[in-house]
Amino acid sequence: MANTRHFRTIFLSDVHLGSKAARTDLLLDFLRHHEADTIILVGDIVDGWRLKRSWHWPQGCNDVVQKLLRKARKGTRIVYIPGNHDEFLRDFPGSHFGGIEVAERLIHEAGDGKRYLVLHGDEFDVVVRNARLLAYLGDWAYDAAIVINIGLSAIRRRLGMPYWSFSAWAKLQVKQAVNFIGEFQRVVADEARRNNVDGVICGHIHHAVMEDMDGIHYINTGDWVESCTAVAEHQDGTMEMIEWHGLVTVPAPSPVPAEILNDMKAA
Repeated sequence: MANTRHFRTIFLSDVHLGSKAARTDLLLDFLRHHEADTIILVGDIVDGWRLKRSWHWPQGCNDVVQKLLRKARKGTRIVYIPGNHDEFLRDFPGSHFGGIEVAERLIHEAGDGKRYLVLHGDEFDVVVRNARLLAYLGDWAYDAAIVINIGLSAIRRRLGMPYWSFSAWAKLQVKQAVNFIGEFQRVVADEARRNNVDGVICGHIHHAVMEDMDGIHYINTGDWVESCTAVAEHQDGTMEMIEWHGLVTVPAPSPVPAEILNDMKAA
């Protein structure tokens, strides 16, 4: 396919298949335009928590699963590291499903010889580890933010405005207030030091970033609910953060409904 890029390794996390917020359309588009020798799924690919509450599995979820299985059949090595939302797979370390390996965590050696600890990261989230009920309550609040996000996104599209995630913004304000992100990054980097590696690649907190933390290269892959990001390793070991909103140019905005124009005039 034209415009296809090939990498040594691609890292994806927090797709949340089964959630109404999962951007399966963008992920499928990303997978069509990006190939890799190895794809590592860094947890929360399937959202078992939401599926337990109410079953939601549209065709887009099937399409993502089939796309990954097709890549595995064609020779791509795919490793699935479960997270807290798909923790049911943690009972099957070392198993293979359709050519996809399941592992609790792994050490990835990059093309430049650097070694990275790869894990989802929920074991370092105090809320998830010590207070499961609070974690579920937080998950429900997150669902509410996603519903608001869908409505705002629809309005912004009609107005010809670029995508902006209310849920990501709201979450970031709360996390900053309690210094959660910084503390999470610190403890994950400490775990990398205990494992005598050069860096760590994780997901879980939906906050895509690559930065050095006192000698540890900390990488968070982000998610496919808000940021739509992946981390790709080039053949020389260089890591690249990719934010994917498709190759298709944004169409001209459709006419703004009269009621929205009236609301804007009244504001």
